[in-house]
Amino acid sequence: MILKANLKEAVRSLYSAKQRTILALIGIVIGIGSVIAMVSVGTIVQNEALRQFKEMGTDILTIEKDFGGAPGPGGGGGKGLVSVKIKLHDALAIPANCPGIGVVAPTANGSGGEATYGGKKLERATLMGVTESFLAINKLRVKSGRFLSDLDEQSQFCVVGSGVSREIERRGVASAVGERIRVGDNIFTVIGVINDVPEGGMRRFDANTSVFVHITTVLRMSKDAEINAVTARVRSGLTNDSARKQVLTFFATKTKTPSVRVTSPEEVIAQMEKQMQMFTLLLGAIGSISLIVGGVGVMNVMLVSVTERRREIGIRRALGAKRGDIKWQFLIESIILSMIGGLVGIVVGVGAARIISHFAHWQFMVSVSAILLGVGVSTAVGVFFGFYPARQASMLDPIVALRSD
Repeated sequence: MILKANLKEAVRSLYSAKQRTILALIGIVIGIGSVIAMVSVGTIVQNEALRQFKEMGTDILTIEKDFGGAPGPGGGGGKGLVSVKIKLHDALAIPANCPGIGVVAPTANGSGGEATYGGKKLERATLMGVTESFLAINKLRVKSGRFLSDLDEQSQFCVVGSGVSREIERRGVASAVGERIRVGDNIFTVIGVINDVPEGGMRRFDANTSVFVHITTVLRMSKDAEINAVTARVRSGLTNDSARKQVLTFFATKTKTPSVRVTSPEEVIAQMEKQMQMFTLLLGAIGSISLIVGGVGVMNVMLVSVTERRREIGIRRALGAKRGDIKWQFLIESIILSMIGGLVGIVVGVGAARIISHFAHWQFMVSVSAILLGVGVSTAVGVFFGFYPARQASMLDPIVALRSD
């Protein structure tokens, strides 16, 4: 009965001071809403990054030259071998010597000069040497034309990403296929266009701004060009760890070959999750600043309420109300105020996260942890910032309170 009476009295008191209540609610709504929005966006970004990462599959290994890693099967010890390059024939020989590897796709970044079309520079266009297996292993699709084949060795053909294609087409052609672009002193004929690809994931390149040529052509164009990475797909039924050990053993037995570092998706995903969790915590910490401001607003409202209701408090005390009753009356009022603000803030925060996801083209999801956080934090704010005013009200001397105007 006492709790019910306190609830009714709290609602009546908040309703009677509408303007002050609304101002306090705005602070709570902004505070809770910002925390919910930021935590939700952090969670959405984390899931979006992992989703894009896993699109290629978790049976992918990335093989790179180890620049000075610790010696041993996991790192390499390449301090004296960093100038040695991964040879193309060694990279292509991996499937034949490593039963756990089904197919490989070595890549080489070209440095043959800037790419131009019609005498004008193609912005952000990057030359990249690949093989025929590159398309399938990276789960890319051809939009028009065809992709490079292993019959195109040493050829002057290229395949461009969607961004490069659009830039060429903006200059007055219907299709980039068949057009010629210049990279340094080399002229390439475009034979295909890759579909638009979202950035991120295991792909360590931007397919949309790339100009793909056969890897043998890139290695011929510049004596400084070298294979920077080999993407390998693990055979079905085998573990990434066993395939990784086979690759390390293969390179360890080769002479004049650098030590390599083999990265599995599990390692990268675990690292990404840790980074994203820290990112989400940081966003939540930034949002909590506005929450503190909202909490101070609740405290101010409750202190003003105590000051205005001193005579009421004195009458209640004179009629037999204990200090605990007075304290609970104001504490419940503070909690109700914070809970209402918290519920509205949750709606605002989720709505803001939905809008951000829509314009960023992310997959929207409602974070249950963010909802629970909103409910818990709003209750905690009500208790924490309402305790002091409630205590002040309960400590009032009944005689002094009755004498107040």
